[in-house]
Amino acid sequence: MMNTRSKVRKTQDPLKYLYKQVSRFEYNQESTDSGALIGSNDDIITEILLRLPAKSILRFKCVSKHWLSLLSHQCFTLRYDKVLKSPGLFYDSSYIPFDDGEDRTTPPCSGLVDHNIQVVQSCNGLLLCRGNPGDEYAFVYSVLNPTTKQFTIIPPIHGRRKDRRLICFMGLAYHITDCVHFKVVCIRYAKVFEDLLQVQIYSSDTGKWKILNESFSVPHYTFLRSGVYWKGAFHWIPSCLDPMYLNLKTNKLQKLPLPCPLPVRVEPFGGYCDGIVPFYFGESGGHLHLVAGSHLEYHLHLNVYEMLSDHSGWYIKYQVELDELPTLYPEVIDYSRHPSHPNYYTLRMIDLVRGEEEEDTFMVLRIPNKIISYNVINKSFKLILHFPDVPDNRVSYAEVHRYIKTLSLF
Repeated sequence: MMNTRSKVRKTQDPLKYLYKQVSRFEYNQESTDSGALIGSNDDIITEILLRLPAKSILRFKCVSKHWLSLLSHQCFTLRYDKVLKSPGLFYDSSYIPFDDGEDRTTPPCSGLVDHNIQVVQSCNGLLLCRGNPGDEYAFVYSVLNPTTKQFTIIPPIHGRRKDRRLICFMGLAYHITDCVHFKVVCIRYAKVFEDLLQVQIYSSDTGKWKILNESFSVPHYTFLRSGVYWKGAFHWIPSCLDPMYLNLKTNKLQKLPLPCPLPVRVEPFGGYCDGIVPFYFGESGGHLHLVAGSHLEYHLHLNVYEMLSDHSGWYIKYQVELDELPTLYPEVIDYSRHPSHPNYYTLRMIDLVRGEEEEDTFMVLRIPNKIISYNVINKSFKLILHFPDVPDNRVSYAEVHRYIKTLSLF
């Protein structure tokens, strides 16, 4: 006789079985209703999408016209870009992510930046690029957003537009709140064989260049390098005797105070007085930094100065001691200069990244064959990149450009 006990057990208590089926149906119906509620609520969709990576945001713009309008709206872009995300940097036409797990083979601007196009400056997510169309006397400048792949060509400056030798400096100014329409600042010689410099400013809002009435002479500004946009003004590393910054709201040059001791350049020898060596000058997280070290400390003790928000002066934000660096990375010691007294180090600081939290702030350092990071709070080192076939260490922070993800369109 066949045993049917197990089958009977499975079909016992039909009321309980029916209750499970009804509950499952009600749950599925509730999930469907919840999905419809979320899908019809722009506020809920926005809160969800704000937590996604930029690559996903760009893909979701293709979902529907409504999502395209929502994700392209300035309100969404402002909220998404409020905390600027810096996953890496551009160096010598290469992309170097700070995170070891990020893909290095597909750079953010793949196919847009190559060896014929040089990145001149990075500013809050946009890149100022320079290309040579084949004319040795002319450059073509463009502005690129490597996240959205959008770019625009900058028209030639006024005057002798084809003679690139007249241009002393080209820089980019952009910020999602205080400089929504990006600007390109050009400083050039007013005339050939004259020591008078002229300022021209291009605005993406008007699509035109404007020549400022105020000019200045060359001797005080021979070293116009490492230009940085911060809080509505363009700054240059204070390496001249009378440093200034350009206020883009008033279009006026104003005096830039120096930290104490003064990291000023002394001519004609090209050295620095008071034993101070400027290591780095740049902006991160809404803060303007100048990093300097003393020859007496062999470049391992650094002061990180931060500019006050009203441009009135500097204060020491961090005091960094890299005494453990030679132990962890012996190649940093330069024996070639003084073999019997190895207190010289082959070390360059190429970036300072302020994290969303204070403990996430780190320096990016270039030593022979390596790029490493140093967390200024927990004092830990981390290897970012090892390239054994490139021993040269002469790269400076002016040649390195930070990549910041932004959804801004122009």
